[in-house]
Amino acid sequence: MPGARSAFATTQWTQVLEARGESPEAKVALSDLCAAYYAPVFAFIRQNACDDDAARDLTQEFFARILARHGIDSVDPARGRFRSFLLGAVKHFLADMRDRTHRLKRGSGQPIESLDAGTDTSPGLQLADQNTPGPEREFDRKWALTVLDRALASLGNEHKAAGKMEHFEVLKPWLMGDTENLSQAEAARALELNEGAVKVAIHRLRRRFREFVKKEVGQTLKDPSQIPNELECLVAALSQVER
Repeated sequence: MPGARSAFATTQWTQVLEARGESPEAKVALSDLCAAYYAPVFAFIRQNACDDDAARDLTQEFFARILARHGIDSVDPARGRFRSFLLGAVKHFLADMRDRTHRLKRGSGQPIESLDAGTDTSPGLQLADQNTPGPEREFDRKWALTVLDRALASLGNEHKAAGKMEHFEVLKPWLMGDTENLSQAEAARALELNEGAVKVAIHRLRRRFREFVKKEVGQTLKDPSQIPNELECLVAALSQVER
């Protein structure tokens, strides 16, 4: 596809790393990435918090710290993955919250409320063993699902702009594997096409979807050469069964 390589030359994460968060454009890019990948962080924190409300509060606090305290200043650009940065940062954040809880418990003889139970200003923590793989698997699975959701939304917007939203809605199940009760013959009738044309349309839609997935992944990497490996990680994460 013409221009495909240049599409990854400048990504959001590259922009953030190169500017080290100082330029307005880099700050907007980091904010956009954090908003886009809220779900994986929430999923990771949820396994360490006492309930959904506590997890939401902690997740908001985590992103507020990242955005307000230049949280990328110590990032190694050679690693290059926003996913790796985000997971490492949230682990550090939870460890910091755990240490804060322990300091408050030791205190100076003053009566305090335990953060384990949660308060109006300090959401409760029930920190799991960070060496267990479960939270990380869930983080990666949510990350992969977010990538697919964003790629699917971009593909939908493209079809909407082209006035082909009906085709997209009818054929979308073949992208997500939701065709158990559908047939290409039914899709052909709905779109007033023959089955051969529908097969070609599905093939093209899948190819375009893969392009959007690659583009989405590319926005979270420093080095475009990492895209194939990141796509392998994405497929592996999706193969994990949610517990």
